[in-house]
Amino acid sequence: MRTYIGHQQAVSAEDFVELALGTPVELWLGAEGETDEERAARLDAARDILADPEYSNLPDDVARIAAEVIEAHAPELFNVVPLARPARRRWSSRKGAVA
Repeated sequence: MRTYIGHQQAVSAEDFVELALGTPVELWLGAEGETDEERAARLDAARDILADPEYSNLPDDVARIAAEVIEAHAPELFNVVPLARPARRRWSSRKGAVA
């Protein structure tokens, strides 16, 4: 099965997110080993994009996508395993002296 966003095919999850948002994920998350100058330039570009009216809904879109992913994959993401409740212990009160 193939997934298309507009006229572009999303081959991987990263492609899907990038095509859905219209920006590369690295712009928002950064890249491993980036310098302080690269980080400042990346954040400056991100601010410019958020200021553009075309991307005014981007924060809401990101939150929606994140919520959908969490809802769809919550057990796998959080490794949720139902636990059995332990049996209740009854403590007997013993009165008297110990021999």
